[in-house]
Amino acid sequence: MNYSSRVKDLKTSPIRKLLPFSIEAKAKGKKIYHLNIGQPDIKTPESFFTSIANAKQEVLAYSNSQGDPDLIQATIDYYKTYNMEFEKDEILITNGGSEALLFALISTCDPGDNVIIPEPFYSSYTGFGSIVNIEVSPVTTKAENGFRLPTKEEMAKSINKKTKAIVISNPGNPTGVIYTKEEIQTLAELAVEHDLFIISDEVYREFVYDGEYTNFNDIEEVKDRVIIVDSISKRYSACGARIGSVASKNKELMALMLKLCQGRLCAPTLEQIGATELYKTPSSYFEKVNAEYKRRRDVLYNGLKDIDGVICHKPAGAFYTIAKLPIESAEDFVIFMLKEFELDGETVMMAPAEGFYSTPGMGKDEVRLAYVLNEEDLKKALKILKAGLEKYKSIKNSQK
Repeated sequence: MNYSSRVKDLKTSPIRKLLPFSIEAKAKGKKIYHLNIGQPDIKTPESFFTSIANAKQEVLAYSNSQGDPDLIQATIDYYKTYNMEFEKDEILITNGGSEALLFALISTCDPGDNVIIPEPFYSSYTGFGSIVNIEVSPVTTKAENGFRLPTKEEMAKSINKKTKAIVISNPGNPTGVIYTKEEIQTLAELAVEHDLFIISDEVYREFVYDGEYTNFNDIEEVKDRVIIVDSISKRYSACGARIGSVASKNKELMALMLKLCQGRLCAPTLEQIGATELYKTPSSYFEKVNAEYKRRRDVLYNGLKDIDGVICHKPAGAFYTIAKLPIESAEDFVIFMLKEFELDGETVMMAPAEGFYSTPGMGKDEVRLAYVLNEEDLKKALKILKAGLEKYKSIKNSQK
């Protein structure tokens, strides 16, 4: 049978592609510390479950295609806390941030167009682009300088007549970088000079430990070009709820994107009820959560610094970092850790970083690490990682 080249050419998720090795390791009795996936262990606020339990409905009906009006208002109120003003027709509720991103790409690009994205980037950006025949033009950033953006002139080299948008994650997945005001201004200038949209993935907005989050809506010249992709998944540790949103001051664009929302009917009704309550969560929740993640960040970073040959810039936000390892193939090393190595019956799983790059050959010696485990588990994982890396290097050196 014949299958579409669209799906055949789709890359396997670098976060999940090695799952069979993990399953096999667990079947053999190994305990695995999962640093490969951004699944928080923070408790979801109880208000989410309570609101759904109290939603007494005789018929579980479709919601509005745009989104439940109460949730839209709650989202508007949330943005006001960041001095971002939106009206009701400038918000769309989506099935997770993933659908928000997909709709943003479909609405701004035709097949054959391209978007520029600083790499390494969230791997699904490439996947969604591939699904709708949009190419990714990478702007390479490097671990050695903390994944800072290159100059405006360097970034402009990736732009051509088919470029329609700049896509960024801020705070960044997988790097943990937070773009400075100067970098945000540079991206805004590029958008104006080359007539581009800015698709800004801000699902980690709350997770800022060093520096300051800057939003594009503070820049008047680009307000009608900015499309904000958002989600409750990481913010409230509610990944399974699958509620996201798109926000833009460009009313014409939002009216067009609404057609896509109508085509898929609606986001789930009960989860929207729960999400509405989540947006009412007091700020004290984030103070505690951020303090916890900052401690974990410090444990991970300090532990990585203690491993000979590892290059890692201290992440300023989100809950990820990219580490460059003193080896040739990070994927081979991750498989080794799952198949051949254990310390007291335990091992570590990471995500090879090559899948977060678009440029061939980049990231082969890097891994993405998610610090979503408690401090004690992180310390154990780092001890295992250090021992495993020493063993792996010893084996490789003996084979030369």
